[in-house]
Amino acid sequence: MKKTIRDFDFNDKTALVRVDFNVPLKDGVVTGDDRIVKAIPTIDYLVENGAKVVLVSHLGRPKGEYKEEFSLAPVAKRAAELLKKDVKFIPSKEVVDVKVIEEVKNLKSGEIALLENLRFVKGEEKNDPDFAKKLASLGDIFVNDAFGTAHRAHASNVGVTEFLPSCAGLLVEKEIKYFEDALKNPEKPFAAILGGSKVSDKIGVIENLLEKVDVLVIVGAMANTFLKSKGLEVGKSLVEDDKLDLAREIMAKATENHVEIILPKDVIVAPELSDNAKGTLKKVEDVGQDDMILDIGKESLKDIEGSLSKAKTVVLNGPCGVFEIEEFSHGTIELVKILAKLDATVIVGGGDSVAAVEKAGVADKLTHISTGGGASLEMLEGKKLPGIEAVEEA
Repeated sequence: MKKTIRDFDFNDKTALVRVDFNVPLKDGVVTGDDRIVKAIPTIDYLVENGAKVVLVSHLGRPKGEYKEEFSLAPVAKRAAELLKKDVKFIPSKEVVDVKVIEEVKNLKSGEIALLENLRFVKGEEKNDPDFAKKLASLGDIFVNDAFGTAHRAHASNVGVTEFLPSCAGLLVEKEIKYFEDALKNPEKPFAAILGGSKVSDKIGVIENLLEKVDVLVIVGAMANTFLKSKGLEVGKSLVEDDKLDLAREIMAKATENHVEIILPKDVIVAPELSDNAKGTLKKVEDVGQDDMILDIGKESLKDIEGSLSKAKTVVLNGPCGVFEIEEFSHGTIELVKILAKLDATVIVGGGDSVAAVEKAGVADKLTHISTGGGASLEMLEGKKLPGIEAVEEA
């Protein structure tokens, strides 16, 4: 068990807080603030407990050099609006310099500052000890509340823990709780729904879950590889021909482990993938050589709903089709609505699945929506995350 912010006295201490404010911007304005919103409980707790709060985050991929379009200045503005408190933005192309150190030193208890984009410095992604030491010099206690980067060993989430006492923020604590509970001690029946484009991206996840789940639902383009491995035509669909044997092995292992595997029974196909393409509903047995499978159909959704009806724990990772195009987003949206009606613990693992939840308007009906696609995937795979491992044990 990791230490959390409740294990420390923050009164008149400087909390160096790694947040994930990697949010979308357009014309210098934040267009999606969910990640900022998710960090508010931790920031509020620290302020209420007398801390001086120094927030650090990355934004985009500036590749170790200063680029104005990746500045966190607009994010500081939006954070201040959401927190209803002043957020002092302290800019520096080096992130930490003499002026920044001085301004942080002058913060009073309850005040909040946000530094410039961590990835303006090459040492951040290299987990450079010198840069980590510079960051650590700003605080008394390090708080990791950035689950979205927990699967990366960077200076701001791993390196700093060599120099400061550390703990998990409320968001990271919540992420750990739900994923660990789901994987170590899930309430049964336990079902997992895996979507997305490639089986190869999720081999580790599938192998790990086959030892734990009762039902495994495979959708998205990765389902095409399973369908083809069973001798079905998938036409021009995205498929991994070099993974057909693996798909057969996974299905054999599922039978051996008494895991029910659900594959699509009907699909939406089109002659090509484009914004203007029109979908046609077909049974999987009727897919032609010129068809491209781009979503699942009504019968597949009904089948999935039946299999999940008694589930007590459900994990979703990945969409059912080409969710970005309206014509092929129906399967993913309807699946999320099915999950919202279940009397179960439902955990949604980052990425496109989160966008679907928001689009369907059912976020408040699901137990936990993860803030980290890559990190949640690695947790489902049973891997240890560097950013979590580095936090002190309680």
